[in-house]
Amino acid sequence: MKHLLLLTSALCLGFSLFPAAAQAQDEAAAGDSLLSFGIGYTDIFDDEDAVDFRVEYRPYRPLLINALRPWIAGEITSDFSTWAGGGLLYDWNVQDNIYVTPSFGAGLYAQGGSDLDLGHVVEFRSQLEVAYEFETRQRLGLSLSHMSNMGLDDHNPGTEALNLYWHVPF
Repeated sequence: MKHLLLLTSALCLGFSLFPAAAQAQDEAAAGDSLLSFGIGYTDIFDDEDAVDFRVEYRPYRPLLINALRPWIAGEITSDFSTWAGGGLLYDWNVQDNIYVTPSFGAGLYAQGGSDLDLGHVVEFRSQLEVAYEFETRQRLGLSLSHMSNMGLDDHNPGTEALNLYWHVPF
């Protein structure tokens, strides 16, 4: 079961990095890729909180559904734990300037100097973000994410992070 989960995650990650063969809209006219910077706190519901810094690239490469897009990210905390990975997000424009963006991905985790042992080198991140888009197409967003090894190890404490994002069209 664990191997099936790893294989499925690897395939999703791999397919997320390539655009679908048939796109519904012209990429240049339909939207912007985003370079995103985040800062926040990790492990917010427990005692190991640390400052969390993130950089993400969200290319405008719609997959089978126009708003379903890939993302890649790097994350480091003030106690030098790191995570790097990617996955899929759904960029849902709920009102004129308001976006709700759920995402899911897989990546590699290193504990660094943190006391937070997440149990495995492979960690999955799910996130929900709400953002406001300005006339310049830049966005300011707030996200809540959860990171866990999804049972790849018997030790699976998971952790949550609260981040403020600044997204710049790229």
